[in-house]
Amino acid sequence: MESIKKEPKGNYSKILKENPVIDCPLTAAIMVIGGKWKLIIIYWLEKSPQHFAGLKKLIPGISQKVLTQQLLELISAGIIERKSTGKIPNPVFYYLTEYGKTLTPIVQSIKFWGEKHLTILNG
Repeated sequence: MESIKKEPKGNYSKILKENPVIDCPLTAAIMVIGGKWKLIIIYWLEKSPQHFAGLKKLIPGISQKVLTQQLLELISAGIIERKSTGKIPNPVFYYLTEYGKTLTPIVQSIKFWGEKHLTILNG
């Protein structure tokens, strides 16, 4: 009997947190892409679609639980999609949606700023 990988159970929309400052675009953005790992996940998915283990390898220090949670939050925000490649044990791939690709210039700008900041810190 063939086994097909299933979508995670649950309602992704319930994962999204409410914006604490109504109608504030900055907090709206931070609620979606803020946190320690989300921009790094977006950065790697911008390069190419990745499976879970591939992302885990690219992002040292992230736990399986946190990576799972961050991926689910990004899916619920419409930033990334999860695509099964067939029956088990084929991996599930994560990739940026068209909406998620609109974050590319933001991620690149933050990366550029970070490079300059590291230069200043390292003298």
